[in-house]
Amino acid sequence: MTCFVGVDVGTTNVKALALLPDDLSQIIAHASAPVTTLNPEPGYAEQDPAEIWSAFVQVMAEVSEEVAASGHTITHVAFSTAMHSLLAMDAAGAPLSHVILWSDNRAEAQATALRTDLAELGKAIHAQTGTPIHPMIPLCKLAWLREHDPRLLRRAARFGSIKEFLWTKLTGAFEVDYSIATATGLFDAANRQWSEQAIQYAGVRPQQLSTLVPTTHQRLHKLSPETAKTGLSAEVSLVIGASDGCLANLGAGAIKAGTATLTIGTSGAIRQTVREPLRDEQGRLFCYILDEDHYVVGGPTNNGGNVLEWVTEKLTRLDTEAVLTEAESVPAGCDGLLFMPYLQGERAPLWDASVRGAYLNVDWQHTQAHFARAALEGVLFNLLSINQLLVAHTGPARVIHANGGFAQSTFWVQMLADMAGIPVRLNASNESGSMGAVLLTMKAVGLVASLDEAAERVAFGETFKPDPLRHRTYIDVFKKWQAGSARLY
Repeated sequence: MTCFVGVDVGTTNVKALALLPDDLSQIIAHASAPVTTLNPEPGYAEQDPAEIWSAFVQVMAEVSEEVAASGHTITHVAFSTAMHSLLAMDAAGAPLSHVILWSDNRAEAQATALRTDLAELGKAIHAQTGTPIHPMIPLCKLAWLREHDPRLLRRAARFGSIKEFLWTKLTGAFEVDYSIATATGLFDAANRQWSEQAIQYAGVRPQQLSTLVPTTHQRLHKLSPETAKTGLSAEVSLVIGASDGCLANLGAGAIKAGTATLTIGTSGAIRQTVREPLRDEQGRLFCYILDEDHYVVGGPTNNGGNVLEWVTEKLTRLDTEAVLTEAESVPAGCDGLLFMPYLQGERAPLWDASVRGAYLNVDWQHTQAHFARAALEGVLFNLLSINQLLVAHTGPARVIHANGGFAQSTFWVQMLADMAGIPVRLNASNESGSMGAVLLTMKAVGLVASLDEAAERVAFGETFKPDPLRHRTYIDVFKKWQAGSARLY
């Protein structure tokens, strides 16, 4: 039988999931491989494209072997990849630099300039692209290269994302989907073309950017000695796919109005799917293309699962399970202890790469367990503050679909339901990015007429309902958290 594979290239792992399009609840194969983030200087975050390619080859080879052993055949592979990455390449697609990640803040001065001295240009670019002005976006990263490494800017035949690097190696074509393009700050979303004013500011030539294609665009796998290591045949069709944020919404079945998706992996985001592009006049929300009929609007945070990692490795020196157990022993609201989770600067709602975290109201009674729970609460309070910006444009959500690594903790997910005061629903599979890529493939090949129909195929797991008493507590604590944030930032 036919198998579709969804590949999810994230910040910490490359994952692949093989599913039967007729029965998405049946996982035929799954594989994952880690990727290392390098921090050569303070504020820098890079990855080696060769390591990402090796991780991709490894997971595809494992999945291909498992699928073959099960008696099935891979016919299509689709891609979900992290946003905002930037890589310099030569004319053949070979890397000339490391991949600069979304979490890299070296372009802080360039982003600040577009919000202050060049504010009119910054507002115009946001209105045209739907991408908030921040050091994360390739627009600002290219401007940084223009000032600090102009030789690389001139020497590179191509600039693109990690998606484009992988796609070029697999197909020989320099192409990028509209979804990844809308996260660059370089893309005129309304006209589906590169923005002349953004390109001019960035200092690149149009020919250095990839050809723009829809998210359902397909090409045959180009077999070579290098790509043959994946186990994929020349008959496999590759679907270019979309960004991880957009596909996390689709893979969570969150297409209809009134449904929010909250994702916490290394970072986090809260999003809703809409039918028309939206713009926040203050530039605090993104609006990215999923397909010709769907846009994903929301706000990202730099500080998600990395906060739990910090608590385990730096603060308590306990393992994750022990930290979560300790945190659960403390009542909601942490007896007044508050945490501002800005350990790596912040995107939404502050859009300030220079801010840093803080504990507030520390007193004698607070224990290590209080500090652990306050950190988890702080991550969610921050996401709910982003949600307040979102609902002003989309209307309130009636249910939250939760995914990402945090969804493996029933304690943390229940905390979200208690804070939000609405049900939080998990998917049967937590691999929402890969699932979204498979669902997009189903539309690309005509198995479904629309993404609305595709989303109806998503299977759900447990639903967490808010506890009324804890919700009332959190309403009061959230107000105090917001007041504390306003005083500090």
